Amino acid sequence: MSVFLAFLRKEFAHILRDRRTLLIVLALPLMQVLLFGYAIRNEVTDVRLVVVDSHPDAVTLDIRNRLGGTGLFHIVAVEPTEARLDRLFRTGKAQVAVIFQPGFGDLLSRGQVPQVQVITDAAEPNTGSRMQAYVTQVIQAWQMERQDAARAFRIHPAVQMRFNPTLKSVNLFVPGLIALVLTLISALMTAVSLTREKETGTMEILLVSPLRPWQIISGKVLPYLVLGWASAISTLVAARVVFRVPMRGSVPLFLAESLLYVLVSLGLGVLISSRTTSQRAATMGALVGLMMPTQLLSGFVFPLESMPAWLRPATNLVPARWFVVIARGIMLKGVGITYLWRETLVLALMAAVLLVLAIRTFRVRLE
Repeated sequence: MSVFLAFLRKEFAHILRDRRTLLIVLALPLMQVLLFGYAIRNEVTDVRLVVVDSHPDAVTLDIRNRLGGTGLFHIVAVEPTEARLDRLFRTGKAQVAVIFQPGFGDLLSRGQVPQVQVITDAAEPNTGSRMQAYVTQVIQAWQMERQDAARAFRIHPAVQMRFNPTLKSVNLFVPGLIALVLTLISALMTAVSLTREKETGTMEILLVSPLRPWQIISGKVLPYLVLGWASAISTLVAARVVFRVPMRGSVPLFLAESLLYVLVSLGLGVLISSRTTSQRAATMGALVGLMMPTQLLSGFVFPLESMPAWLRPATNLVPARWFVVIARGIMLKGVGITYLWRETLVLALMAAVLLVLAIRTFRVRLE
């Protein structure tokens, strides 16, 4: 029994010495509860709404005020024509458009049925359905309040879904899954493999060799860069062949953006490995610091608009948040670099900063 107690004390002492792993393990349940509690929201708020009203009158202004006063919609633009609608939808500045027929109020007063069209961005099918339902409910509620037995009229909104008219959920999940797979292969595998070399002592041999830090990092990263890019190609083929996800944009642009995202993930993997001393700690750090934010804070599953206002700025630090926008934009909306330059620039800056930090970290260890 005394031998067992001594062995048990030794194991506890070993765990307590690895303070980084212990901190990660203790913080993981709290991180999970907080992230899942705040990120998993089914309701949709702060919907970006654009109104097309060529001849505003008292009726259309009243309906617009009703939409803006619900607290669900944020009217981002009021347009006289539909000319800018396509650009607003493709850039993500608008999620819903309400288009009033010219002379809407006059037609309604004469007992006719004026046309109001509701166009919704259905790239996220669940969110698109809810946004469409919210708009039609507000219009129908306004109609019920304004009509009586002496003055009956009807408004039947004509609805239209853009980018995913069949509301297939696979079109929502597959682009996000590509980001998840690339993060798993590029960041997690890089962090674990480099940390394994620390444990076996081969990394110390490299650090005292004539190789420069950037050469060591390049030699370690390039194989995973090729592997990650090959994974991007295979996942794209699977998305098209197996799940029939549309590819409305440029395939070379998508592969170039995937390569850029792989570079960002590799930089994160190298940084994690430089801050950990064991494969276990590297794995836990990658899961907590990369995999969970990729799943919860990237818009992969849950819309960013439904998250609390204080949490949304934190999503800008998640690389997958930008890549998911790029992947959905190219695959579902068919947009090019003209519309995606901001997201591409953010990923490029992230890749540059992370790779510079990784090289400096190795230089410090070499010195």
